[in-house]
Amino acid sequence: MNIQKQIIHEKYVIKFIAEIDDKTAGRAFLYLIYNDLHAEPYGLLEDVFVEGEYRSQGVGRELVKFAMEEAKSLGCYKLIGTSRHSRENVHRFYKSLGFQDHGVEFRIDF
Repeated sequence: MNIQKQIIHEKYVIKFIAEIDDKTAGRAFLYLIYNDLHAEPYGLLEDVFVEGEYRSQGVGRELVKFAMEEAKSLGCYKLIGTSRHSRENVHRFYKSLGFQDHGVEFRIDF
């Protein structure tokens, strides 16, 4: 068997950084993913993190809303955010922003 690698689009990653008083309050990454099923990419929201002293102040909400708007403007047909089963507060957070529980994520660590 011969497997070839074909680069369709360069990797596309956007990092959003929230700053308050010249200090980093939080961050989020948006990855654009392309495949043959759709002409448009989809977005993967990853590594959304808010520093402890800035939590529950709307920083995470603004980061995610900003990433959502960016994904829309780039033509994404969907945006995926992942969370571990044990993080019920994160699940409520995503649902409050309009995300829906859509399935199960399978993973293998290397």
